[in-house]
Amino acid sequence: MTSRSAAEAEAIARVEHAADAGDVDAVMRLATWRLLGAPLRRDLHLARALLARAVAIGHVDAALMEVALTANGSGAAPDWPAALALLRIAAANDSVAAEHLALLQAMDIDDDGRPRHLPRPERLSGSPDVVRYPALLTPQECAHIAGIAADMLEPATVLDPVKGTPIAHPVRTSHGTVIGPAKETLPVRAVNHRLAAISGTATEQGEPLAVLRYTPGQQYRPHLDTIAGAPNQRVKTVLVYLNQGFVGGETRFLANGLTVSARGGDAIVFSNVLANGQPDRRAEHAGLPVIQGAKWLATRWIRAAPYDPWNAAAVQA
Repeated sequence: MTSRSAAEAEAIARVEHAADAGDVDAVMRLATWRLLGAPLRRDLHLARALLARAVAIGHVDAALMEVALTANGSGAAPDWPAALALLRIAAANDSVAAEHLALLQAMDIDDDGRPRHLPRPERLSGSPDVVRYPALLTPQECAHIAGIAADMLEPATVLDPVKGTPIAHPVRTSHGTVIGPAKETLPVRAVNHRLAAISGTATEQGEPLAVLRYTPGQQYRPHLDTIAGAPNQRVKTVLVYLNQGFVGGETRFLANGLTVSARGGDAIVFSNVLANGQPDRRAEHAGLPVIQGAKWLATRWIRAAPYDPWNAAAVQA
């Protein structure tokens, strides 16, 4: 055993000892390690048990994380009613949980968190096939998503193929993050159900909701959302404009010049592949440079088959 691994083992042992003694922060740290898969092996079922223990001791953040994992089925089958019951308990003593509950109560959703009604779609283009759903999200829902993402935003990067270190993304110059399964609040889960409904797909096909912020000069250069050689391809994209009032930042499709200006709460849906599953070049699009203000956008990339966020190359719990 190297000195580094010995030090790591000692640190883990200290945390485990503290958890056994009832230290709620130590219990929470063990739960987080089990979710991330480092430095301990990922075990979602055990993570859920540790979260429940932390909640029983009184850890507020653990309560919200337990709600999220219960709803999206991490470590067990998805259970919206159970998640809602947990949120109601948390809301009695936590203002953040109470805000989440109030946001849910304002939504037109059924007993499983799925939308009862959707806005009438507007077809913007037939080739490529682009459909807009006006006012799909309320201003409060948009603010909720942006608020979760705000503290996690990072510059867009890719790995240098030679050095293996992060370098500036050559296509996307925004700041962004993803709302991973442990941060997928019940309002976000309900929104993801809504995005599945407008795209005619199952919620489980969607990647974690990505949130991008563009400031003046930032853009997303022309690109396709498909991934070369992916066995489980991105077949559809849903873009949700979280705000308006900025200058520039339109979404433009290169095949026909269709240009979509942002209206807060609007969503557009388009297909990325042809009937044979091959990338559809007509879906090439760009986020034009922002000239003034800040553009906030949520993106849900939808796969051909269910997608497991815990087995992605990089997991943001």
